[in-house]
Amino acid sequence: MSSIRSAVPAIQSTFSPSFRSRGTHSCVPLPRGRYGAHLSREEVAELVAPPSDVLELANAWLRHHSIPPSAISTKHGGSWLTVIGVPVSRANELLSASYQLYRHIGTNDTVLRTLSYGLPTALLEHVQNVAPTTHFGFPRTPRMPHDGAAGAQKRVPAGEPVTVLSSRQEPYVTPSFLRSLYKTSSYVPAADQNALGVIGFLDDFPNPDDLRQFMNEYRFDATSATYTVAQIKGGGYDPGNPGVEANLNMQYTSAMAFPTRHIFYSTGSADTGDAFINWLNYALDLLRVPQTLGVRGASVLFSSGNHGVGRGNCLAPDSSGNSRVQFRPTFPSTCPWVTSVGGTTGNNPEIAASLSGGGFSVYFPRPYYQDSAVPTFLQRLGRRYSGLYNPEGRGVPDIALQAMNFGVIFKTKFMSLGGTSCSTPVRHSISAYGSLKLSADWPTHRQRQGIISLLNDYRISNGRPPLGFLNPWLYGIGLEGLNDITSGSNPGCKTEGFSAVPGSRVSGHSTSKNWL
Repeated sequence: MSSIRSAVPAIQSTFSPSFRSRGTHSCVPLPRGRYGAHLSREEVAELVAPPSDVLELANAWLRHHSIPPSAISTKHGGSWLTVIGVPVSRANELLSASYQLYRHIGTNDTVLRTLSYGLPTALLEHVQNVAPTTHFGFPRTPRMPHDGAAGAQKRVPAGEPVTVLSSRQEPYVTPSFLRSLYKTSSYVPAADQNALGVIGFLDDFPNPDDLRQFMNEYRFDATSATYTVAQIKGGGYDPGNPGVEANLNMQYTSAMAFPTRHIFYSTGSADTGDAFINWLNYALDLLRVPQTLGVRGASVLFSSGNHGVGRGNCLAPDSSGNSRVQFRPTFPSTCPWVTSVGGTTGNNPEIAASLSGGGFSVYFPRPYYQDSAVPTFLQRLGRRYSGLYNPEGRGVPDIALQAMNFGVIFKTKFMSLGGTSCSTPVRHSISAYGSLKLSADWPTHRQRQGIISLLNDYRISNGRPPLGFLNPWLYGIGLEGLNDITSGSNPGCKTEGFSAVPGSRVSGHSTSKNWL
């Protein structure tokens, strides 16, 4: 990323401070009989709303800088405040910032950002962050298919029960293998009591014809699978120009969770992080989509990324403005309120995939549900990598599934793909109501998404609420349904990365036993 020119002062900008809520940090682990006791929309609004005097303080600050009321809006019980149509010069004054236009050297994309910003002392303790400010993110560059994967003639027979990956010279992962491995083949979900959402960023769209062809080849009992489309904040939908990742997501969530209703959310933005915020704002504004998703009953999963402990040279500015090497896992998977999904590979034994993103957030502190797992991991790690990561940060990923050599149909051709976005849709499909799969990378994410959808369907069919926010369950009761992944590591930043060790879930290298 390089600065190309100062932003013209008259350029109109939008920024959003988010406030610390009264209730979200007071959450405690639920006892076995209480998991799934979700809140109503009204209860959630009260939970996340900041005190009224904080909102008045923020509005007084804006009035002092001549921001008209028509430019100010609040969302989600007042926890987000959005200021629209403010000249850059005024935003600089408000935030003690220096907004400039930055161009990404590799993609030529430009973003309006500042390297630092400030707030009035009276607001500092109440504001979690202001966006967009210092977060640049990485424009996504899809992982190339594996060598030899482009040939349409190289296919895995759909009906063949695959039990050992190494049994074939070209061991592609297919839905039949995954459904057998995770023991979901015999469960058939209902079609009318659950929904599974797939979020697409950066003009990445699925193609319904490719989905139909995929189902004809790999789930011939589910060839009627389809999806609806919701377009958010300028998100497009051009199925004639599909994306490999969107096809992967839709094909594997559909194959794992059929006939569960599927929705593709196309979210507009030039940056994955900003698109996530756009989608989240949209989801929280809808009366029929659970507010503050986890506590309303929705399970949100995000892939942990494909760059091990860090991407590229891993240089990041420290508090003094100097650059130093630092492990930085990817957002939004580092958000404490989503489930981060990493990747594994192989079978008997299943090991950690080397590309699986993982580590500790620089920004988000360790959540309560990791208070046992993280100290155990850090004790085993000792002084290794001291200073390269934040030992007090939120650890990712939370769980992992197969992430390599996924067969997918793209523009009628067979391709083989790898990455943590493969594992996420699979896990998501095994849960259910309101399950939302967020994709930034590759396959892991899709399987996990599918699994969670099936679990939710089972609970709803038996008169129980959906799982909702998964992490307290995964680090508590859910451990009974997980196997340890004890081999492998996630190299990056010119290091070997973190290693999978027995009993430590912080790396997310755990996979499911028979849950259905």
